[in-house]
Amino acid sequence: MGKVAVGVAVIGTAAVVATAALLVRQRMRSSGRWARTRALVKEFEEKCGTPEAKLKQIADAMTVEMHAGLASEGGSKLKMLISFVDNLPTGDEEGVFYALDLGGSNFRVLRVELGGRKRGVVHQEFAEASIPPALMSASSDALFDYIAEKLAEFVADEERIYEQPSGKERELGFTFSFPVMQNSINSGTLIRWTKGFSIDDAVGQDVVAELTKALKRKGVDMRVAALINDTIGTLAGGRHSDPDVTMAVILGTGSNAAYVERAQAIPKWHGPLPKSGEMAINMEWGNFRSSHLPLTEYDYAMDTESLNPGEQIFEKLISGMYLGEILRRVLLSLAEEVWFFGDEIPAKLKIPYILRTPEMSAMHQDISSDLKVVDEKLKSILEISHTSLKKRRVVIELCNIIATRGARLAAAGILGVLKKTGKDTGKGNGEKTMIAMDGGLYEHYTEYRKCLENTVFELLGDTTKSSVVFEHFNDGSGIGAALLAASHSLYLEETS
Repeated sequence: MGKVAVGVAVIGTAAVVATAALLVRQRMRSSGRWARTRALVKEFEEKCGTPEAKLKQIADAMTVEMHAGLASEGGSKLKMLISFVDNLPTGDEEGVFYALDLGGSNFRVLRVELGGRKRGVVHQEFAEASIPPALMSASSDALFDYIAEKLAEFVADEERIYEQPSGKERELGFTFSFPVMQNSINSGTLIRWTKGFSIDDAVGQDVVAELTKALKRKGVDMRVAALINDTIGTLAGGRHSDPDVTMAVILGTGSNAAYVERAQAIPKWHGPLPKSGEMAINMEWGNFRSSHLPLTEYDYAMDTESLNPGEQIFEKLISGMYLGEILRRVLLSLAEEVWFFGDEIPAKLKIPYILRTPEMSAMHQDISSDLKVVDEKLKSILEISHTSLKKRRVVIELCNIIATRGARLAAAGILGVLKKTGKDTGKGNGEKTMIAMDGGLYEHYTEYRKCLENTVFELLGDTTKSSVVFEHFNDGSGIGAALLAASHSLYLEETS
């Protein structure tokens, strides 16, 4: 063989060896990345762990904080607000009542016809309106005049069948989803605005008095009978349907809980005891915090960068506003540490809150053989293409870890309330405890809802779990307000 031929053969052999070596290194590097990925996912799962013993510690801590919050103002991270709702609906309410639901830049007005125990909610209708941006930073008079105008238009469109009897005012339940210090069932002082409002002259004012003055200016004959928030409304709606409802939980963008407390068990209650002996308490449980909560570095970072650092810690672990954001942060960490999505970090993955919980829910519940939904969501939201089936399975695994932790922590919170009210032990007499549930997270995230309910039953044990029933009640912020206007009507004795 000639020298040239030998040289070519040597070079060719060297090239083959080099290529083979490169492939080996790539495979080793890929294998190393995958091992590191698995290690990071496992570590995250362990930090999010919610074994039964830990959940019971959290439930006990919730009960302790409830006692502290009832004992004195500022005694707990739980505000335990007295709602002054001491007359929950019974189902006997009759007549036509109204509701105003102001929870942000949009609001609704509703009319609800009640037909007593036999007919229940006979008819309801509503109208929606948006508050012009300029009014969100104008004056108190301008804002409430605008709302009163929309109420006047709604009342003017009534059919004759809904005209009030002579000598009786129309009565309204007012859902006002901003921080207020409640003074009675139909009065409350605005503490501060949230959700983009900044009307300085309204802070410190009684919001019911401001609305009442606006209604008079616009010629609307209507009395505000009840001032509530959406969780109390859900409790009222549940009690109207079933007398065994003693607790309500909202699991949506945010989270809160309310329950029925014995009035004599409220040390900070200084008024005459209500005839019913009961008082609805708005817990504001989103602000609950305990050393037992399984917080990770992703939770601490998200909290630090939030608009309310150090606040609403429980809500940030369990509610729809935050679950998708936690998932985004974990995926970004994988992209940075192990190049999970390739050699470049996807730009969209760096945008806070771009990955919402409804998309996380859709991916989590993907049962297709090729996980097509996961693939589509990664492409459409994060512009991440060409993911392997193996990596899509990791995404679902992370969804499950985050949702499971949130659902099980919410379940621990529910157990804490049941313990406070003595409903965590079976009495063997067939007594039921109904929990009224509402919120988009609970309604639409099936895996979350199943995990929540199953965990509550797991924590209660066989002797008690059959006595606790979950029921979904829609629109507590609207219908619940109208129901409370009915149960606190000035004319209640006349119709009873």
